[in-house]
Amino acid sequence: MIDELTVKTHVSSAKDWIQVFRPFTYTAAVIPVLLGAALTVYLKEAAVWWLLPLIVLASFFIQAGTNLVSEYFDYRKGVDRPESYGSSRVLVEKRLDPKQVLLVGLGCFALTACIGLFFVAQRGWPILLLGVIGLLGGFFYTAGPMAYKYFGLGDLFVFFLMGPLMVIGSFFVLTGVYGHSVLLISLPVGFLVAGILSGNNLRDITHDTQSHINTTATILGHRWARWEYVALTLGAYIAVPAMIIFDVLPLWSLLTFLTIPPAIKNIKSALKSHPDKPEEIATLDVQTAQLHMPFGLLLIISVILGGLL
Repeated sequence: MIDELTVKTHVSSAKDWIQVFRPFTYTAAVIPVLLGAALTVYLKEAAVWWLLPLIVLASFFIQAGTNLVSEYFDYRKGVDRPESYGSSRVLVEKRLDPKQVLLVGLGCFALTACIGLFFVAQRGWPILLLGVIGLLGGFFYTAGPMAYKYFGLGDLFVFFLMGPLMVIGSFFVLTGVYGHSVLLISLPVGFLVAGILSGNNLRDITHDTQSHINTTATILGHRWARWEYVALTLGAYIAVPAMIIFDVLPLWSLLTFLTIPPAIKNIKSALKSHPDKPEEIATLDVQTAQLHMPFGLLLIISVILGGLL
């Protein structure tokens, strides 16, 4: 009986840890680095391919660190409460120890830093600069006096950190060079990853206002926060044909338009949402992450096809 109880406890704890790591968010970290890798084929740059698994691993660790540290500070600051939607709920429901979650998050950042130092040894100070920006951006998302999420800067910083920064960083580690087209091609991915946070903040606008948290959505107000979400989503689909016209992307990139149906569904949900009915868009952030993944994969496939054909 005791052994059975022990097994059930361990299984429950494992499920809680998986939940607090928020697995659905990891595609948002992996897609940009894979896009950076695909661009080496499209731009015909020589790449050190054995570094790619380490780049992907680093992206997992930094996303995990950000998720766990954010979970801890949102809980400690009273942003995540039993009635709110914006967390994994393992801390508000007392299923894990907050200090353990924080320590594991810091450990993930430390592992990212170790891999990053190896990249610095391979590619020099530009990677050190990009790595420091990425680590500070992940940690200070909700931590410390900076906590830029609470100053209405979350959407902007996430757009930069998980769009251009990760794509450029991946491309540079693999090739040792930089190209302006890499920055431009990273923009659609940046739009959609910022859309994940925009959808999250739109849903939580009432709870965040009650907690005196100034996200981009609370500053804009519900009416304009809806249109911010729409602009970020449409931005990805406007950027692609614009870059095709100016010969930055290959015609193959129109494959990304296969994801328009779920994008339209998400936009309709956002526009129909009400601040006093967050349950109506309870999964808008997850749905946007699910849009970001196929869009990103199709963009990756298109640039590889453009480089090979």
